[in-house]
Amino acid sequence: MEKKWLKWAKQLQTIAQNGLEYSNNKFDIERFEQLRELSIEIMSEYTNVDNSKIRTLFANETGYQTPKVDVRAAIFKEDKILLVREQKDNKWSLPGGWADIDLSIYENVIKESMEESGAKVKPKRIIAVLDRNKHIDDIYPYSIYKVFVECDYVEGKYQENIETVESSFFDINNLPELSVGRNTKSQIEMCFKARKEDVFEAIFD
Repeated sequence: MEKKWLKWAKQLQTIAQNGLEYSNNKFDIERFEQLRELSIEIMSEYTNVDNSKIRTLFANETGYQTPKVDVRAAIFKEDKILLVREQKDNKWSLPGGWADIDLSIYENVIKESMEESGAKVKPKRIIAVLDRNKHIDDIYPYSIYKVFVECDYVEGKYQENIETVESSFFDINNLPELSVGRNTKSQIEMCFKARKEDVFEAIFD
C-alpha cells in the first residue's frame, strides 16, 4: 500500500499544478506555488533527496496533472517471452518505456521493441492497463498507467543501444532477476496466462 505521506505529497502537487494552470488571480497563484513548495519539502524530507532534484523530477510540469503512460511489449516466441537487461540496474524487463506523443499505443510498442531488443513484432491485443503504484511498493512520485500488449515475434537481432545490454527469451519457470519497477513476476505471469487463452478479457484497475 502506498505510504500516506507520499499520497498526500502527490495530492498537494496535483492541486498546486492544476491551480497554477487555471488560476488568474495573483494571490491564488501565490498560494498554489506555496502548496507546490510544500509538496517538494515533504518529498525531500522523507526521501533525503535534494529539493532542487525533487523539483526537477516531481514538480516540473505545467498543465492539468495526468498520469504518465508506460507501454510494455509481451513478445512471445513459442512458449517463451522476450526480456531485455536494463543498463540502469542490470535487471530484466519487458521491452518498453514512456509512450511518445504522436504515436499510438500500437506504434509505440513496435518502436520500443525494435529499439530495446531489435525485435520486429506484430502487436496483437492489450493484456492489461494497470496503475503502477497499486502493484509496486516503493516511493515513486508519478502516477503511471502501464499498458501491457501481447505481441507476436516476427524476426530480429539484438542491436546495441543506450538503454539495454542484451535480450533473451525465457520460459515461465526460468525467469531472471526482474527490474521490479518496470514489471513484476506476477505481471509476467499474467502475460503468459493471456497468451494461453484464445479469449482473454483485458485487465484494468
